[in-house]
Amino acid sequence: MSGPYRKDHGVRTEIEDLEALLDQTQARNVFGLSAGAIVAIEAARVLPAITRLALYEPPLEFDGITQTSWLPRYEREMAADQPAAALVTIMKGTADRTAFRVVPRFLLTSALSLAIRKTDSKPVPAVVVSPRDLIPTMHYDARTVLDAAGPLDRFAGVSCKVLLLGGSKSARNLTAALDGLSAVLPRARRVTLPGAGHTAADNSGKPELVAAQLCAFFS
Repeated sequence: MSGPYRKDHGVRTEIEDLEALLDQTQARNVFGLSAGAIVAIEAARVLPAITRLALYEPPLEFDGITQTSWLPRYEREMAADQPAAALVTIMKGTADRTAFRVVPRFLLTSALSLAIRKTDSKPVPAVVVSPRDLIPTMHYDARTVLDAAGPLDRFAGVSCKVLLLGGSKSARNLTAALDGLSAVLPRARRVTLPGAGHTAADNSGKPELVAAQLCAFFS
C-alpha cells in the first residue's frame, strides 16, 4: 500500500515500509535477498523488533568494492528506449561466474527484444507485471545500493542473530560483501550453498537449499 516509487524513494523509505509490515504482522524474522538484503540489514540497525536476520548476498559497496558498474550503460539504454539492451546490461553486470558471461550481447538482446515485443502485443493479466514495466525498476535497486555505500563497521552494532548466505557460483564482488560483513559481525553464521548463484532463492535457482537454511535458522 506504499504505492509506486516516488521521488524521495531510498533506503529510508524502504525501512519505513518494512517497519510497517513488522508492526502489522508482529513478525520478528527477516530475510532479504540482494538489494532487499541491504534494506534488511540497514533496518536491523534501527528496528529492535528484528531478532533474526538472514541475508543473501547484499550488494554492498565499500572499500573500493563496487556493485553498480553496469548502471551508466543501463541508464543510457533506458533513456534511448532500448529495454532489451538495458536488461542484458543488468544480466551481464550481475551475472554469476558461469558461461553466461561470455554469451554475445547481440544474441541476448535479439532474443529479449523478441520476447518483449511478444508480451507487448498481448493483454497482461492483472497479477502479472510486464518485462517492459519491470526493467525500469532496476534504477531504484541501484539507488538502494548507492544509498547504502560506505564502511561496513556501521553494522557492528547489529545485535540480532545473523545468517549470511551466498552461492558458490556468485560474482566475486558479492562474495567480497559477505566477507566484509563476516569481519564486522564475527558471531554471524556464514553458509555457502554449493552450485548456487545470486538468484538461488528464485524458483529458477535452488530455492530448496535456501529454504532449508532459513527453516533451520528461524526455527
